[in-house]
Amino acid sequence: MNTQTSDVHEAKENLPRLIEAVKSGGEVIISQEGQPIARLSSFEGKKPEIRFGVLKGKIRVSDDFDAPLPDRILSEFE
Repeated sequence: MNTQTSDVHEAKENLPRLIEAVKSGGEVIISQEGQPIARLSSFEGKKPEIRFGVLKGKIRVSDDFDAPLPDRILSEFE
């Protein structure tokens, strides 16, 4: 990823050029008085769709999953 830095005043004058740089995979840091204040980066779009049941049949939960822990293990938490 190509990152470039631009001053606020320079960014105002060259916003279309900076947007094109971002569209082509770059990133632009906007600074004011030498301090970074903003970042221009590409918009990722919508989040990936959640797919339920993908691991069905691949994971097994033991019958004693929610059983109380033995005293020897519980003592380690105290």
